[in-house]
Amino acid sequence: MTGSPLLLLDIAFHHLAGRRRQTIVAVSGVAIGVGFFLAVSALMMGSQRDFIKTLVDAAPHIIISDELRSPPPQPGILAFRKGAVELHGFKVRNEARGLKDWQEILQAVDAMPGAIGSPSLTGGVTLRVGGREEPLSIIGIEPEIESRISDIEDKLRVGRLRDLESTQGGVVLGEDMAQRLGVRMGDIVGATSASGGTRSLRIVALFKRGQTQIGASSAYVLLREAQSMLARPFIINRIGIRLDDPYQAQEVASRLEKQFSYKAESWQERSSDFLSLLVTRNVIMYSVVSAILLVASFGIYTVVSNSVADKRRDIAIMRSMGFSLADLQFIFICEGLALALIGIGFGWLLGFGLMQILGSVEFRISGEGEFLPLDRGSTQYLIAGAASLFAGVIAAWLPARKAAQVDPVDILRGAA
Repeated sequence: MTGSPLLLLDIAFHHLAGRRRQTIVAVSGVAIGVGFFLAVSALMMGSQRDFIKTLVDAAPHIIISDELRSPPPQPGILAFRKGAVELHGFKVRNEARGLKDWQEILQAVDAMPGAIGSPSLTGGVTLRVGGREEPLSIIGIEPEIESRISDIEDKLRVGRLRDLESTQGGVVLGEDMAQRLGVRMGDIVGATSASGGTRSLRIVALFKRGQTQIGASSAYVLLREAQSMLARPFIINRIGIRLDDPYQAQEVASRLEKQFSYKAESWQERSSDFLSLLVTRNVIMYSVVSAILLVASFGIYTVVSNSVADKRRDIAIMRSMGFSLADLQFIFICEGLALALIGIGFGWLLGFGLMQILGSVEFRISGEGEFLPLDRGSTQYLIAGAASLFAGVIAAWLPARKAAQVDPVDILRGAA
């Protein structure tokens, strides 16, 4: 570069000032593109973050169940593994369900830094009220521990989880189930298990409607009540684990499963279908908003191209005066860079305003007012700014490269 950078910048800004209308249109295009990029990405990433938070908080980060990923083969199959024998009439071995040595598993979990384990027992019963019957999946828990590994307490419409400890036969039902049975807080319902045992349960709390993570046909009782009702004393079939860092769940689950053989599912594994859909949605979202920024960069290309076309004689004179090819490219790239930077600045302001509007919109969901979750972090601003800046520089470089290839002799000869 032979010319002074300040001189070259002055020439570039004089070009833009001389084409004020086109400059405003190009800047407006970039600003609108950046603004809507921020609004759309804030909405999409905010909803994704809220969804993942719901997945993480709704249930334990890891669930160890009394299942095996590869159940052991039956003794008859083992005895004649390589023989050409067809077995008839043998009985399949029944295995007692439940986590064996579950106290040892809990001790191993509690020994891990930042980990909390909560034992539970699940089973099925039938509720009976006034001639109406409803199947119900009961979950026996220790309320104090369970409230530390999941957000059950936040899902209650009325009552408290710890009321299970102070009320004989207490049960926490969902509002949908209570409505189907026609019962309310404090009412007593009858419960019959598959073993034939009958128990009276008193409703001490109600879940809010629409809690799909819990299930409309699920209920919580005290662990010892569930063990007594299901005739499974001192047995549990599930351990829920909460970690300080939920994103370590996959690694910890693999380690526990290898150590104790029981199936250990992380929240990522349980939600793998949803997480893969989020990846697809992000690809679509960024493709669409990137197209918006690409279209906006055409405004910069048009302004710089017109500037090159109108200044062909000036370009020839500057070349004859000693300005190099790099000087000419620098001038027109600076024009595109200036348009992009100004557009990005106004786009950030527009995006911030759109976020404020979207964030103030209230929706009524299940009778409660909720606002749109938005990601207002600086990452989206940086992505929008970097993408627009890159597109703007490329859009300016193409005509700038053409300007640098102009032959001053041909232009001046044609002008003469």
